[in-house]
Amino acid sequence: MSNEPEKMIAAENEAQLAENTVKGKKNKKEKEKKTFKQELLSWVYTLLAALVIVTVIRTFFFEPIRVDGESMQNTLLDGDVVLVTKPEYWSGDYERGDIIICRYPNRNKESSVNLGGSFELTFTNHTLFVKRLIGLPGDKVEFRAGVLYVNDQMVDESHIDVCIPTTRSFGPIVLGADQYFVVGDNRGNSNDSRAVGPISEDMIVGHVNLVIWPLSNFGKVQ
Repeated sequence: MSNEPEKMIAAENEAQLAENTVKGKKNKKEKEKKTFKQELLSWVYTLLAALVIVTVIRTFFFEPIRVDGESMQNTLLDGDVVLVTKPEYWSGDYERGDIIICRYPNRNKESSVNLGGSFELTFTNHTLFVKRLIGLPGDKVEFRAGVLYVNDQMVDESHIDVCIPTTRSFGPIVLGADQYFVVGDNRGNSNDSRAVGPISEDMIVGHVNLVIWPLSNFGKVQ
């Protein structure tokens, strides 16, 4: 008889131990499940933060852009990757002779994504061009037999190694308060302000400073 209470206590202890083991496993699974969710959210937040940082850098500071086409030969070649910087233009400090990335009037493409029903997201895709800035607001720009004149003064462009020269005349044109005149260095093969007209300040994206690829062409752009 004396062993009965001990057996009952031992059985109760074993039952309690088994219950605690089950609870422990359950809590461990819940903890692991919670940890996985936290880990997943952590990765999502990290990726979103990285995306925001990259977007801010590309929008306000600098970005690499690939040259597509031959309108800037031989200064820039088709396939060159250039570094475009933006802070120096925040104050509107543009200089004649700068090589810039810009947009043209009425050259934007719109695409949309249907989210179901009447909900639709519309995106504007801007076609970018690399050109040389030769005329600022108020300037008188003219080409006489292919030679550039700004404010009736001939511009020395001997540093430009033109791939296809031209003897075409243009102008004169006097630029307005928010008008900038851009042309390609490859004057005989360039779609620029001589055809599309002047651009406005909000169409200027940034200043081309360096060729960063291929390495054989690495260097400052003039």
